[in-house]
Amino acid sequence: MGGGPAGMVTAALLARAGIETLVLEKHGDFRRDFRGDSVHPSTMDLLGELGWLGDFLQRPHQELGRIRAHIGTEEVTLADFSHLSTRARFIALMPQRDFLTFLLDHARVFPTFSIRMNTKVVEPIEHEGRVAGVRAETDGGSINVIADLVIAADGRRSVLREASGFHPRSVGSPIDVLWFRLPRREGDPTESLGWVQQGHLMVMLDRGAYWQIAFVIPKGGFDALKAAGIDAFRRDIVNTAPFFGDRVHALRFEDVKLLVVTIDRLKRWWREGLLFLGDAAHAMSPVGGIGINLAIQDAVAAANILSGPLSRGEPVDGLLARVQERRELPTRVTQTVQATIQGLFLRGVLKSGHPARPGTALRLIDRLPTFLQGVPARLLGLGFRPEHLSALLA
Repeated sequence: MGGGPAGMVTAALLARAGIETLVLEKHGDFRRDFRGDSVHPSTMDLLGELGWLGDFLQRPHQELGRIRAHIGTEEVTLADFSHLSTRARFIALMPQRDFLTFLLDHARVFPTFSIRMNTKVVEPIEHEGRVAGVRAETDGGSINVIADLVIAADGRRSVLREASGFHPRSVGSPIDVLWFRLPRREGDPTESLGWVQQGHLMVMLDRGAYWQIAFVIPKGGFDALKAAGIDAFRRDIVNTAPFFGDRVHALRFEDVKLLVVTIDRLKRWWREGLLFLGDAAHAMSPVGGIGINLAIQDAVAAANILSGPLSRGEPVDGLLARVQERRELPTRVTQTVQATIQGLFLRGVLKSGHPARPGTALRLIDRLPTFLQGVPARLLGLGFRPEHLSALLA
């Protein structure tokens, strides 16, 4: 359930193993802006194992070989990917709709893969105490889909999570994020991903013709920002990144999307006949752009553990806990790091009344040799316990 990164990769891998797999996606296409779209080296290693990396890199994307931040009047390097022992030593920036289309193109090669768009799951179907399928609404009416296993990869607002009585534990977050676009022009900075000035922080992603921008605000602060007026918001943008002064006049609040940042996770990711993966199991902060890559790691672990028994027609209820055991520690560690960054750094930036300056830790990282800057790059690019394909799937 769900045609996002976790759902599409899980379905593609299971279909690759010869298992009849159906994806149900409630939308009619993948054209939804401002979704996670940073593809990290861990994900590109997976694509390499599948033999898909060459095609991926032929598709339009931008490459981020190091991460730099403009803090006050100084620039610092936070991570350098050039020393990673991976197939791709950079982060690839690709709109998520294009990445999902890429995954769909490759999944459709397998005769056991199928997908139904415009199909909204409304509730699970239960039989003798286990989930045996789902009921969904389509343009042609209601349908029942019966399955040996239902995988809920339908995001942080998972319908199946709510309907099955699963309630996530919130880790908390002091921030929200505003997403919007501004034109990209000749002479714009080419490397600085983050811009920090007194009381403000922005992250900018190069989209070729435009910048996709994340403007960090205090939790619940969007209404107060709108009450101050669009001119005040434009000034905040220009004060943070002055080179936007020649184009910010066209921005309207109608162009701005609010992302309510949530970090949470389920205590248990499964019940008989049902497994939660990705944001449905653990919603991540946008810090580090890790979310889709962690979801894809979930997908690989699930496929590695379940594909053999499923292909032989064996029951897998007893194996679902193993998927959570494999992925829970990386999830907890990643969420702890994100919550720490939000609490110690981002909250401090937003509350600061002083000119921005790099702290001691950032100055130290910036002065490290490039091969030592590869340490934070490895943590960001590969994460904790990266997954690789089993022999059955390779």
